[in-house]
Amino acid sequence: MVRSIVHMDLDTFFVSCVRLQNSDLEGVPLIVGGGDRGVVASCSYEARRFGVHSAMPIKMALRLCPEARIVKGDMELFSRYSHTVSQIIEEKAPVMEKASIDEFYLDITGMDRFHGSYKWTHELSSLVTRETGLPISFALSVNKTVSKIGTGEGKPKGNLEIPQAMVQPFLNPLSIRKIPMVGNATFTLLSRIGIRSIGTLAEMPAKVLQEMIGLNGLELWKKANGIDNTPVEPYRERKSLSTEDTFHQDTTDMVFLRAVLSGMVEKLAYQLRSEGWLTSNVTVKIRYSNFDTETRQMTLAYTSADHTLTRAVLEAFEKLYQRRMSLRLVGVRFGRLVRGSYQINLFEDTREMMSLYQAMDKIKNRFGANAVMRCSGAFVKPKVN
Repeated sequence: MVRSIVHMDLDTFFVSCVRLQNSDLEGVPLIVGGGDRGVVASCSYEARRFGVHSAMPIKMALRLCPEARIVKGDMELFSRYSHTVSQIIEEKAPVMEKASIDEFYLDITGMDRFHGSYKWTHELSSLVTRETGLPISFALSVNKTVSKIGTGEGKPKGNLEIPQAMVQPFLNPLSIRKIPMVGNATFTLLSRIGIRSIGTLAEMPAKVLQEMIGLNGLELWKKANGIDNTPVEPYRERKSLSTEDTFHQDTTDMVFLRAVLSGMVEKLAYQLRSEGWLTSNVTVKIRYSNFDTETRQMTLAYTSADHTLTRAVLEAFEKLYQRRMSLRLVGVRFGRLVRGSYQINLFEDTREMMSLYQAMDKIKNRFGANAVMRCSGAFVKPKVN
């Protein structure tokens, strides 16, 4: 059976949320991000006309567009809107996958027996906008890759339907940069041998691509040919990752306890990033020497960044550990997980911070999770459940 896969994307999500709170920002070049040393998290179409784009240093963005208004991001606000949209879509769609804070996949295969699939999707997108005030784009096609590319091509106002017979004619003229897995290194490599369009890439022998790029070569060839059998994974916000450590000797040593928690967070956060998860809920667990057990939760914006999660965990621990009694166990759990790659807090972090995470993860991926660690938790090696 030919599948019907929808990709939905909230247009300039952060900008749209900010404008819902302040209508005076409508129609003006708007940048959502951090301070002078920060980067652009999102920008309006008015700012994009000047060459501003996401992840660009804010200083550079202001040189390109001096009239731009800078607004600091409010991830609590954005997470709340994201949750509301998730609820609306999940209530209507047979299968929904939340790919990130502003991105969704729907599998509506077979629905055209009862409703027109495009009409149903259009009505759902209209419902989202009507209920939240947020603009949302979508594309309907036969798999996740084509529908995601279609959403990007249809923005900001067009919603595309790309049936099986039109997949290759749609893809062929597009730049290979449009394929989600093509980064700068792959683009440069392929450009050197004259491969810049998806059509040219699709005609290349899969074996040659595999020899050039490695294991990803075959996957790239499939995507260029409109082949993607990846399923839409049902939304699983309640899944969690956790770890805990029982001490050989009960302790009240706060320096040691903070170090243990920091080490736990670093291990779990790396696991989040490796598996493509984001968390918006942390729980700290402590067990006293008399076996009394207490927990404390904190909600935060979706993230998988060590330093953001460490700050939340240590804050929760300070509020939880009030009795001056020795502890025999501490634990950390990350809950309400969603799929996504929004790993860095773009509203606070600099490009240097983002580069540091990428470099550390690259080392860990190659040499193991313990190859490089923060000094605060380096001597602790908790077992992740």
